[in-house]
Amino acid sequence: MSAEHPIPRHPAHPDKAPPAPAPVEVLLEVKGLETAYGSSQVLFGIDLVIGAGEVTTLLGRNGMGKTTTVRSIMGLTRARGGSIRFRGEWIHALAADRIGRLGVALVPEGRQIFPNLTVRENLVAFASNRNGTSSPWTLDRVYAFFPRLAERSNNMGNQLSGGEQQMLAIGRALMTNPHLLILDEATEGLAPLVREEIWRCLAALKGSGQTILVIDKYVERLIRIADHHTIIERGRVAWQGSSAALDADHALWHRYLGV
Repeated sequence: MSAEHPIPRHPAHPDKAPPAPAPVEVLLEVKGLETAYGSSQVLFGIDLVIGAGEVTTLLGRNGMGKTTTVRSIMGLTRARGGSIRFRGEWIHALAADRIGRLGVALVPEGRQIFPNLTVRENLVAFASNRNGTSSPWTLDRVYAFFPRLAERSNNMGNQLSGGEQQMLAIGRALMTNPHLLILDEATEGLAPLVREEIWRCLAALKGSGQTILVIDKYVERLIRIADHHTIIERGRVAWQGSSAALDADHALWHRYLGV
């Protein structure tokens, strides 16, 4: 081609911009959350946004306010200030049972399964289709997801190992078919092999489109699963960002997470 006719360096259709990514629906929005136990204030203006289908973490050392944030979202500890909106509805003044019926499910720290009920009874007691899905979590589907629970279907809750109890606690939450699944200390106290099974479980749930908020200390594993992270320090948001940003700044890990 001659010098008078150089090769074009612009797109063939400059008037056609690439399509913008579809906006993510905001499922949970926490603004300026303040919570106290009696005269002792624990949270000082926590902000948190979770989009539908995202996995988000709350990180921080013990005693920094992570569980209190979860308890405030769930209505278990009433917020003193700020607001919490879930699927467009203000929930910061609602009772915990009402928030649960709206489609928020908690896998609590310590699991808190019923020791005097069988595995099957623990699961079916919570069966509901709160998100109105056409393919809900059922007993059979939970058993397929956690084959160990199927094997121990008739065992009492207090006859399970710690890992099996955690699987049961997750399965019980899934049986409600929640819009938002919250896991407080997802792998605390579990053997390494069982932890790996829980990580695989969370990755599979993310792949299915389940929205998840998770508290855990294994940052290197959370980075592989989560979209966004919020670090809490003494009841305040110290940092928020993506997995890529957190992975690129290990100084944050040492400064706020003690690893």
